[in-house]
Amino acid sequence: VSEYGVELMVVGIPVSMNGSIGTAAKNVLVFVEKLKQMNIPVITEDERLTTVMAERMLIEGDVRRAKRKKVIDKVAAALILQGYLDRRAREQRHEA
Repeated sequence: VSEYGVELMVVGIPVSMNGSIGTAAKNVLVFVEKLKQMNIPVITEDERLTTVMAERMLIEGDVRRAKRKKVIDKVAAALILQGYLDRRAREQRHEA
């Protein structure tokens, strides 16, 4: 955090498709609380379907299966961050 001058972390929460909080999501929320205790600002984002969207994007981009396995989490993380940035931009337009 200090090395890169991080001002805010966006963390994906793996919420179940029915909206419930399972074991994986609970573990992430524990991690988020630890970050907050270290005075690191954290925004959580629902990450439902981001892996599915990432997979579709990579398939459409004709990325081979072996390569998809290596990059899918990075693409999903980019989608989570983009979702946050898009929502923030919409909120700022509505405030103006």
